[in-house]
Amino acid sequence: MPSLRLVALLLLAALVAVGCGREVQTSDPEQPALIAPPGKERVNLGFPELATKNTTRVPSSDHREIAAAVARVVFADPARPPDAVTLVDGSDWRVAIAAAALMGPPFKSPILFADKTSLPEPSRTALSALKPAGSDAAGKAQIIRIGNVAKPAGYKTSDVPAGSPLAMTRSIAGLIRAGKPGAAAKIIVTSAQDGSFAAPAAGYAALSGNPVLFVNRNTVPPETRAALASLSGLARARMFVLGPSGVISPKVTRELRRFGTVRRVGGQDPITNAIAFARYRVGEFGWGVSNSGHGMVFGRAGEPLQAAAAAPLSSAGSYGPLLLLDSASALPDALQGQLLDTQPAYRTTPVAAVYNRGWIVGDRAAISVPVQTRIDALLEVAPEQLPGNLDSPTR
Repeated sequence: MPSLRLVALLLLAALVAVGCGREVQTSDPEQPALIAPPGKERVNLGFPELATKNTTRVPSSDHREIAAAVARVVFADPARPPDAVTLVDGSDWRVAIAAAALMGPPFKSPILFADKTSLPEPSRTALSALKPAGSDAAGKAQIIRIGNVAKPAGYKTSDVPAGSPLAMTRSIAGLIRAGKPGAAAKIIVTSAQDGSFAAPAAGYAALSGNPVLFVNRNTVPPETRAALASLSGLARARMFVLGPSGVISPKVTRELRRFGTVRRVGGQDPITNAIAFARYRVGEFGWGVSNSGHGMVFGRAGEPLQAAAAAPLSSAGSYGPLLLLDSASALPDALQGQLLDTQPAYRTTPVAAVYNRGWIVGDRAAISVPVQTRIDALLEVAPEQLPGNLDSPTR
């Protein structure tokens, strides 16, 4: 079964990455598998296709499989299940990115994907394994249904009404607001037209629980205006616009200021846009990843559904922002520069150093093994070097 196999590979890769080579077989579908189930073909589980010293790969190009595997890995401990699971249809990436915020507090609800009113096998298997406990913020619901999606029997649900994609993002923002009464609204506003610029919002929304709303290049859609009016309430909203002026124009930011304060962060292309968002921090908002000691998630530009599927990786474990590549076979110069800026170093012993760690989202056709190994090298802790002598570690 595809989802069980993917989770098996992912969990084994994670174990290998931390130095554990013990293989444990289980036929119990309620327990995470540590190796792939027996089959006619042996699966290559070695380095570096799935794991290197500092990276673990989620080896699929299917957003449904990625979401199922990620949810099961993040909630691998059966004693600490998710409060709920969010079911969302994969037909619109804007809804999926907005729904990623439900992974954050207070809902603790990772995404699984539906195929309209049916539940694909990866999602069905993951839901059975996750056993959501019920979210207080969602009225004890175990499943938060976004629109007219599958309704699995035996679970208590909370339903976000079906509508246009932007109407559903407004409803998701309203649900988040209801779950955080009295909290000042911090809102990520990003592009409704270019998923590559919007993709980094998913991981931070999953960490923070901040709602994500969408605008066009030159207009604020009526659904977004209505959501902002509601979210602002008695206190003016704090909006963080993700994307450059060529994607979200100054005309739009001027209109947004009717509802509160506006700050812009972004770069001129999807790669530098993701890096700028990763480095950004003001007050309590933002990643602030400009030094070493962080987790990072690496994915391909042009795959916003995968960004939403992988978002729980940013909100648990080593945490960390989504960084993007625009080619399977090359590491962008700007991303290499970011990794060099944040590469860990030690003076006397690496044992006492801080470490970086990376998740690679996508199969080898999305991010090649040579690129994965290059990322691994740039995440690796290295001897601190003296100024003017790049070959000598500090003594």
